[in-house]
Amino acid sequence: MQAAATYLVVIEDSPESRTAMRYAVLRAAHVGAAVQLVAVVRPTEFLHFGALQTAMAAEARADADAMLAAQAQAAAALSGALPATRVLHGDPAAAILAHIKANPGIRALVLGTAARGNPGALVGFFAGEAASSLPCILMLVPGGLDPDRIATLA
Repeated sequence: MQAAATYLVVIEDSPESRTAMRYAVLRAAHVGAAVQLVAVVRPTEFLHFGALQTAMAAEARADADAMLAAQAQAAAALSGALPATRVLHGDPAAAILAHIKANPGIRALVLGTAARGNPGALVGFFAGEAASSLPCILMLVPGGLDPDRIATLA
């Protein structure tokens, strides 16, 4: 059985992340695909006080869960369907690439570019260094697009 076609969106606390989510949700609804939102929790630096390190890791995980829940609700308001969510751990680029490679149903990685300046570390990595090893389509959504234009393009 073939896995359902899925648009994967990396959720961060940024306007371009919300722009990418909006495009992915509308596009997926248009073509009958699923959406998965992921957030990445970076490892905490080693601290001599283990309890403090554990508390920091738990707080980072709770923040990621809350951010995903809020964006999943926003996505459901757009399409009527609640997307899947997942928290990944580790270096963001490596964790996302490993997740994509482990899930053949992922048909597209959807990233938002910054509205001005540097497009972002993940965009740079996936459009540059990892472009030839990515097993799915990479969609870059310009961060400066307004919601009406996104709806037209999706």
